[in-house]
Amino acid sequence: MAQTTRYQVTGMSCGHCEASVRGELAKLDGVKDIDVSAKTGELVIESAAALDDAAVVAAIDEAGYEAVRV
Repeated sequence: MAQTTRYQVTGMSCGHCEASVRGELAKLDGVKDIDVSAKTGELVIESAAALDDAAVVAAIDEAGYEAVRV
């Protein structure tokens, strides 16, 4: 069953920022869709199963930003 997880990401300011976050998250197993907005800082991930929060936060950190699950 598909899962939807929401995060608040800080530090993004442009489309390149969004692309960086998408690129890192796409490397995680099970990710089906990523919707991220630099304007609002909102991130919504659809996945095949529940994702490990630590792995998601680490991927966003790798892109250069900080995130918390909401």
